[in-house]
Amino acid sequence: MDPSPAIGVEHLSKTYVDGMLRRKSRLALNDLSLEVRRGEIFGLLGGNGAGKTTFIKILLGIIRRSGGQASVLGFPAGDVRARQRIGYLPENLRVPRHLTAYTALEYYGHLSGLPTRVIRERRDALLEKVGLAGRTKDSVKTYSKGMLQRLGLAQAMLHDPDLFILDEPTDGLDPLARSQVRGFLAELKQQGKTIFLNSHILQEVELICDRVAILDRGVLRRVADVAEITSGRGPLIEGMPSAEGLELHLDLIGPEAAVRQSLAGVSPSQWQALPENAHRIVMPMPDQLSVDALIDRLRHAGVSIVGVSRRRLSLEQAYLEIVAEAVE
Repeated sequence: MDPSPAIGVEHLSKTYVDGMLRRKSRLALNDLSLEVRRGEIFGLLGGNGAGKTTFIKILLGIIRRSGGQASVLGFPAGDVRARQRIGYLPENLRVPRHLTAYTALEYYGHLSGLPTRVIRERRDALLEKVGLAGRTKDSVKTYSKGMLQRLGLAQAMLHDPDLFILDEPTDGLDPLARSQVRGFLAELKQQGKTIFLNSHILQEVELICDRVAILDRGVLRRVADVAEITSGRGPLIEGMPSAEGLELHLDLIGPEAAVRQSLAGVSPSQWQALPENAHRIVMPMPDQLSVDALIDRLRHAGVSIVGVSRRRLSLEQAYLEIVAEAVE
């Protein structure tokens, strides 16, 4: 596998200038640096106005950056050699209403440089995969939003690209169809493809992605594995050290005096006393070594450890916390 990143940006910025006479500038992206590794599923998260669409348009060469560098598959962003190897699904795919699924794939396939023979060899299998096998000759004007989204996925896969850039790929799909899309993406990853997506459905991102970046008002707030972010301990920006500390949840049975002695002066943030000498405690801990030492003290004091776990957030909770910290 090529060691260069599938997507690499360094100090990327984009400023829009509005107005003719009283020109006003608006900073959409501010000094972004990140890498998307080949063969991973990477999610870009952010609210309205965060800069996600601007970022994607720069990668595709639709708009020009104001500063910094951006590369895609080893080529400068927007280079035709990179674009030929990208499968792109925009957020609102516009398909001419007189087309059918068959003719739409011919239309998009020709835009990707595929000969008609190859398109016709591939289209039936693709349309069956996305659940449109029974509607191949129907006009797309009869399609629901979810069906158009399925057709968009098919056109993105048609020319067998190395990199997929998907803007809200599960938008408009029912739960079963979303599960099927996750299966498609997992298959593509197994084939060595790279998938870059953005979505406002954070539960889907949590199930699909290996790593995510959180973009807030044009500023990159965090890049990390999904597991790191939901643990509340992920690195703020790639290459920087992880945030210190973790939160430990304990379910214990034993005399209160023995439990307090084992805590060794560390103050729990929550302590719920339950019947029959049971205790539910939330403890801030500086590191894993401190956790190990605490467990040893509890066992030595004869306290039964019924349950122990680290704090884990949903991706949505973690996202909201990170953005709230940025606002503060």
